[in-house]
Amino acid sequence: MVLNFTKMHGLGNDFIVIDAINQCVSLTPQQVQQLADRHFGIGCDQLLLVEAATTAASDFRYRIYNADGGEVQQCGNGARCFMRFVRDQGLTDKSQLQVETLGGPLQLTLQADGRISVDMGVPRLEPADIPFVAPQREPAYVLDVLDRHLEIAAISMGNPHAVLRVDDIENAPVASVGPALEHHPRFPERANVGFMQIVDDSCIRLRVFERGAGETLACGSGACAAVVAGRLWERLSESVKVLLNGGELVVSWAGEGQPVLMTGPATTVYQGRMEL
Repeated sequence: MVLNFTKMHGLGNDFIVIDAINQCVSLTPQQVQQLADRHFGIGCDQLLLVEAATTAASDFRYRIYNADGGEVQQCGNGARCFMRFVRDQGLTDKSQLQVETLGGPLQLTLQADGRISVDMGVPRLEPADIPFVAPQREPAYVLDVLDRHLEIAAISMGNPHAVLRVDDIENAPVASVGPALEHHPRFPERANVGFMQIVDDSCIRLRVFERGAGETLACGSGACAAVVAGRLWERLSESVKVLLNGGELVVSWAGEGQPVLMTGPATTVYQGRMEL
């Protein structure tokens, strides 16, 4: 099987993007792992498949696979790259799209300055909807991790997130606490883990250990979850600059029952052909 692909990134969170509308694509988890391998494959954090919509209300559908081969529900940086891809490939000339994902519908808008805004939907905060094991919803939960008592927020942005505050982002225990929280038994579908340092009420620094991918240079859904957590803790304003190792996003959330809006860039690196 020979496939055309495009390598893209959103603030360093990198993707293999494949048009599955104009070519026949069928990938096993093992093939995704092979493609994602940075030594023996192309290398990526996630692989994105662009597909035809399955409902009249949508323009496209896209599917997301982590580097470990598992399909996941949501990816904010991937959504921006998706928008750039379908525009650049001539699959649409629209500047606003309705897109289906496993985590629910998304609305994408190409701004005049070239940045892309994503309506990430209303965050899910009830434990059963995340999913997270807890008797009732709380703004923060205490978990025992590696002999520590950690206070986290548990939030779904279409995918599960744990968010915790740190005083020094450079020395945050991402490599140890990240995988421990990802696989914590109270997250039955595992979790993306965000380490947030609050600079002031309109700016945070963030590192994210992504489920199935490890630490990435940026995580769009993680940025959204962190801002929601900070708002729930009454530490952040409505619009927040999120500084990630790969660059900057702007995330806005008006509060309970409202959608989260994320704006940032998407970049094409190169195009190629691969044989599996």
